[in-house]
Amino acid sequence: MFPTHRPRRLRQHPQLRRMVQETLVTQADLIYPLFAVPGEGFAKEVSSMPGVYQLSVDKIVEEAKEVYDLGIPAIILFGIPADKDTDATGAWHDCGIVQQATTAVKEAVPDLVVIVDTCLCEYTSHGHCGYLETGDLSGRVLNDPTLELLKKTAVAQAKAGADIIAPSGMMDGFVQAIRAGLDEHGFEDTPILSYAAKYASAYYGPFRDAAESAPQFGDRRTYQMDPANGTEALKEIELDIAEGADMLMVKPALAYMDIIWRVKQATNLPVAAYNVSGEYSMVKAAALNGWVDEQKVVMETMTSFKRSGADLILTYHAKDVARWIG
Repeated sequence: MFPTHRPRRLRQHPQLRRMVQETLVTQADLIYPLFAVPGEGFAKEVSSMPGVYQLSVDKIVEEAKEVYDLGIPAIILFGIPADKDTDATGAWHDCGIVQQATTAVKEAVPDLVVIVDTCLCEYTSHGHCGYLETGDLSGRVLNDPTLELLKKTAVAQAKAGADIIAPSGMMDGFVQAIRAGLDEHGFEDTPILSYAAKYASAYYGPFRDAAESAPQFGDRRTYQMDPANGTEALKEIELDIAEGADMLMVKPALAYMDIIWRVKQATNLPVAAYNVSGEYSMVKAAALNGWVDEQKVVMETMTSFKRSGADLILTYHAKDVARWIG
């Protein structure tokens, strides 16, 4: 005998399925990453990320206008400087490439939210996210001196017009240091989106092509999290909240939806999921080979991020998603 309730009754018609859909992805959920480089009229596709480009500031502005017209509320900017050094000068200099791009975008599209990645690996000659101990060939990053550079970087970015500071270096105390620096310079109202749970992931490979930020030796496992650890993520977010984070990020997203869920259950702050480069490139490669339906796979993935608890999704698919859900 059939039970009184039959779930299939609510699946018989497309509009009925739409009416009872529990999770909905909208343009307002999306954040689009962009890579700024020096020059003019420059656009170079990243070989491992089809459809993603390194762009000069004028091209960044064009992209920003398109993103805004698609209804996407925010971009996040990464920078690739002309020159790199051990002090990450390009990160915190007033004329740094991200600062230039931020100012240009805010002048051209003032209502678009500009988030800036606050890290040092794209700007250091060694590719690590901070100061290295003198003579240490193991790649040991010094925590507290790095905090001073991150503070300077955040202040420079805020002065350039950044709406949200997003520190990603995973230094101990980095949110507190940046909060203090922003407050000291009159940016008390500038929020911090902390990469609170950032894992030492193999999914970052294509990003390091795009940002030209691969470590010259060693790896980042002394400051990024072990992919095997879940409870540690909750410790990290607890610390970041105590230090003044306004939003929290889990990175990567696809293999860490359990972490997104646990973070969302542990806090009432907005939670962002970073659908990272390797996740993007796998879908693109499969789609280009005709192995998967790109639109269906991407939308299923975006819906899964929302279902797992993400309030915001940083994704290189953002423009396509915005068009598909039009």
